[in-house]
Amino acid sequence: DFKVKGLDGSSIDFAQFKGKKILVVNTASKCGFTPQYEGLERLYKRFSDKLVIVGFPSNDFLDQEPGKDAEIAAFCQRNYGVTFPMAAKIDVKGKRQAPIYQWLTNRSLNGVESSAVLWNFQKYLIDENGRLIKHFPPKTDPEDPAIVALID
Repeated sequence: DFKVKGLDGSSIDFAQFKGKKILVVNTASKCGFTPQYEGLERLYKRFSDKLVIVGFPSNDFLDQEPGKDAEIAAFCQRNYGVTFPMAAKIDVKGKRQAPIYQWLTNRSLNGVESSAVLWNFQKYLIDENGRLIKHFPPKTDPEDPAIVALID
């Protein structure tokens, strides 16, 4: 069970999502994949009864998320109408990698697979009981049939 700080300063407790699948996505405001926010929001609304999406802004790739938390929140709301939970900005790789990303990327911790976060908008799908199902590369559209099939 992970607890992370939200963009608005609140706490996001993953225990509250038990019974729903969770799609974890590292995000950035100045990336070629940034328009994926639209697909993520549609997916969130379409499967709101069985899916939670949690966005994790990160500046780990070419300074594509330079803003502060309040600026990121305003950008997401203004440009994409994001309503799914957004965590405070974190590191998704390297020496300061956040604990949730240590778990997501390390087979010895998650029991499923090891992976490197290759770029912004890499997706990790977690099942209703908190077990990692699999990850999807950044270029994978949020509404890709492979993702939808695992949610539905």
